Amino acid sequence: MSAIFNFQSLLAVILLFLCTYAYIQFLAPSLLDRNKTGLLGIFWKCARIGERKSPYVAVC
Repeated sequence: MSAIFNFQSLLAVILLFLCTYAYIQFLAPSLLDRNKTGLLGIFWKCARIGERKSPYVAVC
C-alpha cells in the first residue's frame, strides 16, 4: 500500500521530510536560505517548521 493512503506512513514521511531539512539547515544554513521563495522555498519552509516545532515533531 502506498504511503499516501496509509495515515501512519504518510505521517512518518512528512516527519522525516521536516527533520531532514531542519538538519540540513543546521549543517549548511546558506544552502536553504538563498531559496526562500518559489518552488525551492518549500524546503526552506519545511526547515523552519522542523526548527520551530521540534518538541511537537519529537513527540510524534
